[in-house]
Amino acid sequence: MECPICGSESITTLKSKKISSKKKEIKELLLKCNECESVFKDSMSVDKPISIRLIISEYESSKKTSIDICPNENLAKDNILLSEVGEVEITSLETKDGRRAQNALARDVSTIWANSMEVPSRVGISVDLTGKVDSFKVEVERDFEFAADDFVKIAEYVIRINVIKTEERKTRDGFAKAKITQRVYGKPVKFNNYDYDLTDKIVSRKEAVDKR
Repeated sequence: MECPICGSESITTLKSKKISSKKKEIKELLLKCNECESVFKDSMSVDKPISIRLIISEYESSKKTSIDICPNENLAKDNILLSEVGEVEITSLETKDGRRAQNALARDVSTIWANSMEVPSRVGISVDLTGKVDSFKVEVERDFEFAADDFVKIAEYVIRINVIKTEERKTRDGFAKAKITQRVYGKPVKFNNYDYDLTDKIVSRKEAVDKR
C-alpha cells in the first residue's frame, strides 16, 4: 500500500472499518502518509475462511474435528497445520468429487487426514527368533532415527536392525525418522554392545509368536 500523492509506503492507519459479506471480508481504511501528510481512503478485500472436516490420527484411534482455512490456500501432504488440538501433519486429502489427492486448493477439499504432532511416534519392533517373533511397540520422539545395521537394546535382547518398514516401502539400508516408520525388524546378536536402548520406551509386547 502506497500514498497516491507521493508514492511513499510509510503509511499510518487512522481508522479501520470491517464489512463482511457472504464470502469476503472488506476493510475500509482511512490512511495518512507519513511523508507528505496526505490523508486518503483505501480498502482491502480477503476471502473468508471456510470450514473443512479434519480427521486426526493418534495411534489406533482418531479424532474428528474441523479447521478454518482460506479457500485459496494450497494444501499438500506433509504440510503442518495448527488445529484446535495442536499441530498436525497432513497425510492425505479428499476432494469434493471423492478423489484422494496429494495436494489441492482448500476450496476443493472436503476432508483432511492428518497425524497429531503432539504425541510421540509409535513404532513396532519385531525380533526374529528363527521361527518365532517377539513383537514390541515403542514410543519415541517423532524425529528419532532408525538406521539399518543399528544395534538396539530392547528388553532382554540386543538386536541388529536389518529391515525398516516405512509408510511407503521396506528398506535394508539407509535410515528413516520415527514419524514415517511403521515397523523395524531385527535379529538378536551374541554381544551386549548397542547404539541405544529402547527398553524404557516399550508400551506393549506380544511374546514369541510363531511366524510360520
